[in-house]
Amino acid sequence: MQPIKADDTHAPSEIAPPPLMASAATWLRWFLCGLGLLLVGIGIVGVFLPVLPTTVFLIAALWAFSKSSAKFQAWLWYHPSFGGPVRDWHQHRVIGVRAKVFAVLVMTLSFLYVAIWVADDWQLPVILAVAMLPAGLYVATRPSHPPTITKTQ
Repeated sequence: MQPIKADDTHAPSEIAPPPLMASAATWLRWFLCGLGLLLVGIGIVGVFLPVLPTTVFLIAALWAFSKSSAKFQAWLWYHPSFGGPVRDWHQHRVIGVRAKVFAVLVMTLSFLYVAIWVADDWQLPVILAVAMLPAGLYVATRPSHPPTITKTQ
C-alpha cells in the first residue's frame, strides 16, 4: 500500500484503518469483540428505525474492534455502506450534512412528541432539553466535509 500524497484523490480502500491496539487479556478481547458485534447490530437496527442513530454505534464498534479484532475492524472500516461515515469521523471528526440534519430533526421531533403528548408537567421536557440541546449543538457544529488537501508547489 502506497502512502497518500497531498495531491492524490484517494479512494477509501487506500486508507488504512487505525492500528490494532489489542488488549493483553484474552477475556477482555472476547468481551470487546462481543461488544463490537452488539454495537454493529444496534447500528444496523438504526438503519431501519429512524429514532435510533446508526453511526454513533458503528464508531463505538470500531473502537471495540480496534482493541480486539483486526478482522472485524477492517470489515467495518472498509464496509461499502458503513465505512465512509466511520472513516470520516475517525480521521477528520466530520459528520455529513444529511446525518446532521437527520439527527437534529429527529431530536427535535422526539422532544416535541414528549413535550406535547407524553409529559404531564414541565420537568420531563426540561430534562430532555438539557440533554438534547448540547448534543444537537455538538452535531450541528462539527465540520460537514473533510478538509481539502491542496497541492503545494
